[in-house]
Amino acid sequence: LPMTGDLHTHSTFSDGSLKADILPRLAARAGLTQLAISDHDSVRAVRYGYEHPEAEGVRLIPATELTAFDPVRGRRVHLLCYWPDPESAALAAHCDGMAARRNAACAQSARELEQIYPQFKARDVLERMEDGGVLFKSAIMQVLCEYGLADGIYKETYQELFGTGRGRVLHEPAYENLDQVLETIRAARGVAVLAHPSVYKSMELARELAAEGRIDGVEIDHPRNTEEDKKELHALARAHGLIVTGGSDFHGRNAGRARPLGMCRTAGEEIARLEALAQKRRQR
Repeated sequence: LPMTGDLHTHSTFSDGSLKADILPRLAARAGLTQLAISDHDSVRAVRYGYEHPEAEGVRLIPATELTAFDPVRGRRVHLLCYWPDPESAALAAHCDGMAARRNAACAQSARELEQIYPQFKARDVLERMEDGGVLFKSAIMQVLCEYGLADGIYKETYQELFGTGRGRVLHEPAYENLDQVLETIRAARGVAVLAHPSVYKSMELARELAAEGRIDGVEIDHPRNTEEDKKELHALARAHGLIVTGGSDFHGRNAGRARPLGMCRTAGEEIARLEALAQKRRQR
């Protein structure tokens, strides 16, 4: 098989619906040779990648998707971090901090939902966080769906309850400053890739980070990147020698629409570049 991978997927270590050990099976069936289980702000996902270097004939690339805040534009930013040191104190501090804040925000949402839906109890969602130790809005929505109280994970009920800026029970955790998160990736000797720039309207930021040499790559083949942005990202990557990655952003059933694992991919030569850079950093 020619080398090809899906380098952006999620499992129950964060807000995906499937356990991590099922993802390599789907990757193998999709004809992939490499897979990154890149759960949000998760050292557990990173460790899983190191502990299972190969599964179902598919090589696992240790990864996590770190959340940051761009204070200049007042927007969230996602950074994919590949091959970080799983024992990095900086990475652990980031992930522990995000876990505590996410849990506090979702616990508050769950308490408020008890007042709206008498059949719903906050304790009912606790078992949904045993793999990752973190509570996500999608876990709350799963319980609401199962109790017949919601129309789907990310449909109208979700917008009413958790819609950006207007949700009835929305509580957002505070996110680390972008500079701090880039420093965390550097301290963990990871490879930094700017995730799906179209999603949070991060093209201006992509230009800045590329020009300043603060990212190693950009994610281009992604279901939510626009054709216009993809074109510019390819030009940016050529101009600044950036690694080009692709990934489906797979979440299983916890998605607004059908997005199978492997629908977006990273080419073999780009995976080789990623690995070579990671190796170089590890030897330092």
